[in-house]
Amino acid sequence: MQISANGIAIEVEDHGPANGEPLLLIMGLGMQLLAWPDEFVQQLVARGFRVIRYDNRDIGLSQRFDELGVPHVGLASMQHLLHLPVKSAYSIGDMAEDARGVLDALGIARAHVCGASMGGMIAQHLAARHPARVKSLTLMMTTSGSRRLPGPNFKVRSALLARPPREHEALVAHSAAFIRLIGSPAYPAPKGWLEARTDRAIRRSYRPRGMLRQLVAVAADGDRSALLRQIQAPTLVIHGSADPLVPVPAGRDLAARIAGAALDEVPGMGHDLPPELWPRFVDGISANAAKAP
Repeated sequence: MQISANGIAIEVEDHGPANGEPLLLIMGLGMQLLAWPDEFVQQLVARGFRVIRYDNRDIGLSQRFDELGVPHVGLASMQHLLHLPVKSAYSIGDMAEDARGVLDALGIARAHVCGASMGGMIAQHLAARHPARVKSLTLMMTTSGSRRLPGPNFKVRSALLARPPREHEALVAHSAAFIRLIGSPAYPAPKGWLEARTDRAIRRSYRPRGMLRQLVAVAADGDRSALLRQIQAPTLVIHGSADPLVPVPAGRDLAARIAGAALDEVPGMGHDLPPELWPRFVDGISANAAKAP
């Protein structure tokens, strides 16, 4: 369903009982709400959560911002590397206000929040800026943005910035190959599984320009280390030991910077959500939620 959140149209799906514990799921760069797998959502619902997943602005079925133009990603990357200011069409903070707006539109005063990758950055802003709205916080495969942390290796960075093909089947193969590149070496996806999921997502919506605007927003957001001191919610950091996109030192750093945060460092996990690990994630989210006052 479409709702108005923070003054823009956001596509939202609401799963589970209306009287369940609200859990807001925030997905990462260029990823639609489908990237939170249906079966994973149902495992959370079975634990008593009312699960809300949504498309971030500029992605999926939410409002697009094509009128803001296509950013010069190469220039933004160079500015970021040189510690120069990066200009973005909108900010990660704006996207956190979208998340708050989703809660407002659904009449939810306080929610448990789980963000993955860029979604974890959005969740950091939400929890720091609006502590009364966040019951508990789970941050998956994300980072504080500290400049002292290692980034993706050259192969991953090049693949991230590579120009995608236009033909549908080639685009599906290209996208699935990137997900496989950054995925979990200990939990490889079965043959055809990634391709089927990628095909479904692309048929639903394909917005490469929106992803580029989001990518520059990430670069412009910079270091959130000071912001993290404002987080009050019980926090769990989940990070894979084999993440090639956001290397594991980022997860350790994040847990160290948030008061009282716990770290679940998962051996063999990369930058994805392998089905074999869903029960572990659900257990962690549930246990962390139980710490909320």
